[in-house]
Amino acid sequence: MTQATTRDTSINIRAQQSQRELIDRAAALLNKNRTDFILEASCSEAENVLLDQRLFILDEKQFAEFETALQERFSDNKHILQLLEGKTPWDE
Repeated sequence: MTQATTRDTSINIRAQQSQRELIDRAAALLNKNRTDFILEASCSEAENVLLDQRLFILDEKQFAEFETALQERFSDNKHILQLLEGKTPWDE
């Protein structure tokens, strides 16, 4: 059973009537209310944008920590070893 969470911050947006109707139709098809539909779609897109970053700006301390992390051995991490030793889907 999932625990209900209380939403404690508001997000206010203005939209055209046609946009609201489009969102309402799509939300209804998924048996969701407008708020849930907008939040899920927005958060999903935000995650995609953040995951697609290729340029990272780091200060000297952050860059040093990043380099240290790259140098660390991962031989104790069986999941990474399995990933590296396994076949890729296109090789099967």
